[in-house]
Amino acid sequence: MSALMVNEDVNFNFLKQLLEVTDGNLASHMKPLEENKYVKISKSFIGKKTNTTYAITKLGEKAFRAHLTALEEMIKGL
Repeated sequence: MSALMVNEDVNFNFLKQLLEVTDGNLASHMKPLEENKYVKISKSFIGKKTNTTYAITKLGEKAFRAHLTALEEMIKGL
């Protein structure tokens, strides 16, 4: 989510490499984010190759900021 917060969109291969995960692992983690409307997934073609990109939604931004705030509060409480 942090990669999506600082980029307009991120393509599948970049995100997979950044996170050092497999194709299936990335896809399985992105699915619930899409289902909860935190991430928008777009698919297109570049030549004959599929190009999947991810972008954070306004709801996703709000949820991620709330998550960061909760983490900060937890750290302050230690």
